Amino acid sequence: MRFAVIVFPGSNCDIDMFHAVKDELGAEAEYVWHDESNLDRFDGILLPGGFSYGDYLRTGAIAQFSNVMDEVKKAAQAGKPVLGVCNGFQILLETGLLPGAMRRNESLKFICKPEKLQVVNAETMFSSSYEQGEEITIPIAHGEGNYYCDEETLKQLEKENRIVFRYKNNPNGSISDIAGIMNERGNVLGMMPHPERAVSGLLGSDDGLKLFQSIVKSWRENHVLSS
Repeated sequence: MRFAVIVFPGSNCDIDMFHAVKDELGAEAEYVWHDESNLDRFDGILLPGGFSYGDYLRTGAIAQFSNVMDEVKKAAQAGKPVLGVCNGFQILLETGLLPGAMRRNESLKFICKPEKLQVVNAETMFSSSYEQGEEITIPIAHGEGNYYCDEETLKQLEKENRIVFRYKNNPNGSISDIAGIMNERGNVLGMMPHPERAVSGLLGSDDGLKLFQSIVKSWRENHVLSS
């Protein structure tokens, strides 16, 4: 399986994402600059964290207009897995690939620490290697991670089981303790915690590795075992 790690001006978690996929997971990965006009050669798309375009105007507001985002949308429509972490999640919200919006943390302070999450839905292409209800430790690092959506959208997310991860102790004020959600089709996941920073015991936790293993497992089931 071959992953594209999208790099915007201001990305700073792209190296972590590349390391997680290539060195810890053992999959193929390639850095892809934001002006790329073709992602057909990739099986999965990764939007890393950082401060794309300096987070001017609004987090992810400028990145959504990058050439590569048209290709990311095409990949999502084709059913390929798309993972947006932190700033990547914010970009997915701005492009409309996921519903809702991101606000400043309730504390109005940047938060950087390990955080306990609960796996709310273990039957997705991003979470199938976890147990339902499993408690995992994944670090967060954000100033604008306070996820918000209107009541109707929240009801829809809950009804369709599209909330994949919740905070055990909500650090930022996110509605319904939401840490990660997916689209209706189930192939686009956005989350504020950083699984790529939790892929080895040396980093304090390897709980994030299961997320990437889940993606590869799903891809193999659909493309290798079925062929």
